[in-house]
Amino acid sequence: MAHSYLIFDFGNDEEAAQQARHKLEGWKQGFRLGNKLLLKFERQGASEEMEGEDGAEKAATAAGKSHGAKKRSSTKGKDDNSELGGNVRLLIRLDFSDHEKLSHQRWLDRIPSEEPFKSIEAETVRHTDPAFMKTAELFESLD
Repeated sequence: MAHSYLIFDFGNDEEAAQQARHKLEGWKQGFRLGNKLLLKFERQGASEEMEGEDGAEKAATAAGKSHGAKKRSSTKGKDDNSELGGNVRLLIRLDFSDHEKLSHQRWLDRIPSEEPFKSIEAETVRHTDPAFMKTAELFESLD
C-alpha cells in the first residue's frame, strides 16, 4: 500500500506544533509504530532568514532535536519565530503495508480527532490524489 500524508498548518504557533510532535512521538513509541509513522516540519519564512552555523543551531533547537538545547529554545525559539513570522506545517507520513489496511485507516481517523490536532486545519493526501507526488517530493526534501 502506498503512503498517505496528513498535513497540519499551525501558522505561527510553534508551541502547538511542538506539543503535536510530542504527542506523535509518544504514540510512535507506545504503539511500536517505528517507521510506519514519520513526521517532518516545514517552516516557511523562518528557515529562509537563518544563515550559517548559528541558523542551523536555531533550527535544531526550534525543532527540539537536541535535549540540551530545549531550555534555550523555550525562550529563544519563540522570539525568533515571532519576529520572523514563520509559518509551521507538520507533515505526517503513514506507511502501513497491504495487510494493515485497518490500522492505516484507524490512524488516518484518529490523528486529526485528537486534541493538539483537533483545532488545526488538516489536509489528507492519499496515493490516489493528484497532489500526492508533489507532497511526496516535499516530504522527502525536508530534513
